[in-house]
Amino acid sequence: MKLHLGCGKRFIPGYVHIDAVEYDHIDHVSGIDNLSFIPANSVDVIYNCHVLEHFKRRQVLSVLGEWRRVLKPGGILRTSVPDFAQLCKIYTATEDLNLIMGPLFGRQDYLYNIHYNVFDYKSLNDTLRQAGFENIRRYDCHETDHAHVDDYSQAYIPHMDRANGILISLNVECDKPFGAQ
Repeated sequence: MKLHLGCGKRFIPGYVHIDAVEYDHIDHVSGIDNLSFIPANSVDVIYNCHVLEHFKRRQVLSVLGEWRRVLKPGGILRTSVPDFAQLCKIYTATEDLNLIMGPLFGRQDYLYNIHYNVFDYKSLNDTLRQAGFENIRRYDCHETDHAHVDDYSQAYIPHMDRANGILISLNVECDKPFGAQ
């Protein structure tokens, strides 16, 4: 089983879609911090894109622990978050705060669209390791089974400028250790 957590309007064929907001393609309308309806050690892949930053700092380890619980040993957690290091580069180069406000704080246009957290590679790596994941590595958003889905893992500033823009997403995947419960 593959889960797409906090998917919003994005649909990936072959995934179970879970989101707190109801859309036609959502399989389970639910928060993604409590997956008690999913058995432990039953999921091959969890994908979430620009979701983890929506949790408060004190919640992140608990949320990651719940995601780890449902993953099979050897299962993959693939996550994408706004990359603070890249956002700093953009601001330093442009001095235009408006370019990075959305990725830093969320659009804040509805209840769930607020960012409480920010990550760079080191902080995300440390957090994932603390949550019990291993083999933490960057992934290429164009080399996944969901590369055809236009989501924030492929977000550039300037918008959609893949040739000259800066990728603002920190795309990382990691594994639940074999032998872990």
